[in-house]
Amino acid sequence: MRKQIVAGNWKMNLNASESEELIAELKTQTFNDGVHVAIAIPYLHLAAAVVQTAGTSINVAAQNMHQAASGAFTGEVSAAMLEEIGVKTVILGHSERRAYFCETDALLAEKINTALKNEMHVIFCFGEELEDRKSESHLDFVASQIKNSLFHLNESQWENITLAYEPVWAIGTGETASPVQVQEMHAHIRAVLATKYDDVLAQSISVLYGGSVKPANAKEIFAQKDIDGGLVGGASLNAVDFTAIVNSF
Repeated sequence: MRKQIVAGNWKMNLNASESEELIAELKTQTFNDGVHVAIAIPYLHLAAAVVQTAGTSINVAAQNMHQAASGAFTGEVSAAMLEEIGVKTVILGHSERRAYFCETDALLAEKINTALKNEMHVIFCFGEELEDRKSESHLDFVASQIKNSLFHLNESQWENITLAYEPVWAIGTGETASPVQVQEMHAHIRAVLATKYDDVLAQSISVLYGGSVKPANAKEIFAQKDIDGGLVGGASLNAVDFTAIVNSF
């Protein structure tokens, strides 16, 4: 049975005291049973957040990691470093990492390999730009991202993969992805997986939606057959809004 997951991506927001305050507020909230909750926060606050969330249902995740085990990679963080402080989940392939830091499908395949070697869980992000959607090549584009970065994995490795579809064209552009459009893509994602593996695996993978999920639209989005939760940006910086999204199932 697929997991229902809501992960908050704080991006480069909140200082140490603000992070501590938000986590403290989240700990006072009541989340629906059965929904897996995660917060992906800046590197500097990860160790403190792991301690602060100990004994709760909140999982602390990293927003990125380097593909090498160690070495002369100034400013980077390795999987082993994350694991040492108790972080076992990492977001890879976020649209901002692809756009601003030139992360390619091939590089992301390396990062995924490293994460899995270190027994980490990966939330793998992908999605099309506006031009892909307008040219009606969006289905093929998303399929290529999945194939290029993930199709080298064996079936057992997929136990540690969660997918997150991000329609980049619907984030901060004024364009809106309808629940029907999102469901269409999520069904397509499962069909793509089935071509390489089988329908059993395709139906077992949690696929999240990462296109500006908010309290106002979460319930309608999560009601779609193939959508298992959300990767939440701005709304995750507000404990009440984030909780409302978690409780939209």
